Amino acid sequence: MSQSIVPSFSTAIHRPRDGYPQPVHSPDINRSLNDSLSAMQHSHSVRPSGGRWAAAVLWACLPLFTCGLATPVTIGFAAYWLRNVWHFVAACVYLVGIGSFMISAVSYAEFADIPEPLAVMVTLGLLLSWCGGGVHSAFLVPHMVRARLRATPPPPHRPMEVHRRTTSPGQHHRPRPGQPEWVGHYRVVRELGRGGQGAVYLATAPNGTRVAVKVLHDLVDEMARKRFAREVDAARRVATFSTARLLDVSISGQHPYIVSEYVDGPSLEQLVKKHGPRDEDGLTRLALATAGALAAIHKAGIVHRDFKPSNVLIGHDGPRVIDFGIAKALDQVTMTTGKMVGTPPYMSPEQLSGETVGPPSDVFSWASTIIFAATGRPAFGEDTVPAVFNRLLTVQPDLSPLPPALRAIVGACLNKRPDERPSASDVMLAIVH
Repeated sequence: MSQSIVPSFSTAIHRPRDGYPQPVHSPDINRSLNDSLSAMQHSHSVRPSGGRWAAAVLWACLPLFTCGLATPVTIGFAAYWLRNVWHFVAACVYLVGIGSFMISAVSYAEFADIPEPLAVMVTLGLLLSWCGGGVHSAFLVPHMVRARLRATPPPPHRPMEVHRRTTSPGQHHRPRPGQPEWVGHYRVVRELGRGGQGAVYLATAPNGTRVAVKVLHDLVDEMARKRFAREVDAARRVATFSTARLLDVSISGQHPYIVSEYVDGPSLEQLVKKHGPRDEDGLTRLALATAGALAAIHKAGIVHRDFKPSNVLIGHDGPRVIDFGIAKALDQVTMTTGKMVGTPPYMSPEQLSGETVGPPSDVFSWASTIIFAATGRPAFGEDTVPAVFNRLLTVQPDLSPLPPALRAIVGACLNKRPDERPSASDVMLAIVH
């Protein structure tokens, strides 16, 4: 029953395993849910051609062919192409060396007339630009060849599906047909998941860090792109305590994308299904960390809107909350399509009734998630969607499996009235006292 009506970004930030939520379609709840799955526009993989390699090698030889005079231009172009500030600094250093040579050549008729300190500077600058620039350019050749994404028109619509990993960590990875090799400046390693909002890839950043990249396809209107950028920018300001940071976003071009920190670990949902409910100490630490994450998210002016076990990852340094801000951003873009954002067993009463969704909604979902961690079962059952919704609106779940220290605060968070629930900060204080 742990199912998601709109695909979650959680598949982006951890390795795919069994237990991912699948879409639910219920005509008893909303006919338009049948339209909530759409196609993903994806880019075809591009292998570097011999011509591109030849062009890159020729580019790298320019400093040698020009006695270093072209070095500032070649390295400056590389800095722009690779979006690397250090290459830009190097280009400036080369420019100073070449500039000193040119000024001296114009100012003095004979080299012997140049003052000795300036002559040394001119000689070193010319050698640096000539030899150093040649070596620097040669080093950048493979990076320049691959730093490009070529996109092709999208394929026909297809239903949502999640692709599980098919290679072991030690095996050589081959891109799937239609999978891009690059998204912006991020080299794609493999596809992690695919859904109605886009496709998710494990990728490598220019500095070698592993990241999760979600490529979207719904942002066709310019106003929608700007609104989406504002929402994601707010999410990037969230304090990093127990959250997975949003690192980058691009809304230009045919394929807008979001880049997030990659958390290598199972979700809470996967962990509980595999190893059973958490013990008292583990549950208390989980409750405190996730409540703190929600407090930071709410302080940034963001409502998560889809807090659930699969959006809590258990990394080597503890729980991390993911997907914050993305659900709202996507909902802002597609709010006229009739899609419902949320996962039925972890939605709040106000989400079901169409009322304004604020921080109290996340607090309700947090309490439902803690009950799942303590019992291994959703707080409001996992049978049919209408039955779950009915219990969610009318029934108070059993709190006896929770540690005594958590029962009162979890019960308060499950109040059907949003204005009577504690804030995430209040939840933190209640747990530690």
